[in-house]
Amino acid sequence: MLDDFLVRALLAGFGVALIAGPLGCLVVWRRMAYLGDSLAHSALLGIALGLLLDLDTTLAIVIAGLAFAVLLVGLQQQRQLATDTLLGLLAHSGLAIGLVVLSFAETLRVDLMGYLFGDVLAVRAGDLAWIWGGGAVLLAALVRLWRPLLLATIQEEMARAEGLPVLALRFGLTVLLALTVALAMKVVGILLITSLLIVPAAAARPLARSPEAMALVAAGLGCLAVAGGIGGSWFADTPTGPSIVVAALLLFLVTQAAAAARHRLPRRASPG
Repeated sequence: MLDDFLVRALLAGFGVALIAGPLGCLVVWRRMAYLGDSLAHSALLGIALGLLLDLDTTLAIVIAGLAFAVLLVGLQQQRQLATDTLLGLLAHSGLAIGLVVLSFAETLRVDLMGYLFGDVLAVRAGDLAWIWGGGAVLLAALVRLWRPLLLATIQEEMARAEGLPVLALRFGLTVLLALTVALAMKVVGILLITSLLIVPAAAARPLARSPEAMALVAAGLGCLAVAGGIGGSWFADTPTGPSIVVAALLLFLVTQAAAAARHRLPRRASPG
């Protein structure tokens, strides 16, 4: 029989993985993995401002993420700097400003490692309600926007020709990612959330024949990574958040090896 805190940890990880997997597919298709890192760094600024202003930390992260989304989409319109340059500028600026703001909170005891790398074993019932309630809302929004987001991701010019609001969709995707970062803070921390977004999606790619199948497989692999990471952490006494990421990496290596072996089989079977 599992202890209660392990059950809560598994439920929290599954809740995050179910939304992070499909969103990660969109990020992989857009080739914007750096966007997750940038949002994570902006989350540190949100944490710092929340502690300094005595705001709820999760709410502060959401506000910082929304501000980041508005700023990024606005800066993208000037077309003088590439998106990856803008992401680097905003990511490192947010991280630096967050650390500077934290320096003003000298009287506060800040568990910075917990925020950076997560503490899923300390998840409480209230955290579960936030993760599953917020995750259900995000998943419903993603399902509603899936087709337009997919078209704007794969064929942006065609999406414009069909009259889709590409700019609004880009902003919506950034907002969904920012809110996912806030949800995932307790599970893997703000520095490792990008891994939970990208690695299961990349691992799912060889196993799926359609975008929808890839999204479902990515969510399933994310849940497997959570279970494997928490189990490995429990038995090997390793940090839980990083262990989840290592489990996801192992799944990625397995799927890549299986795909490579599958591609080699027909060549061996063919004559000559």
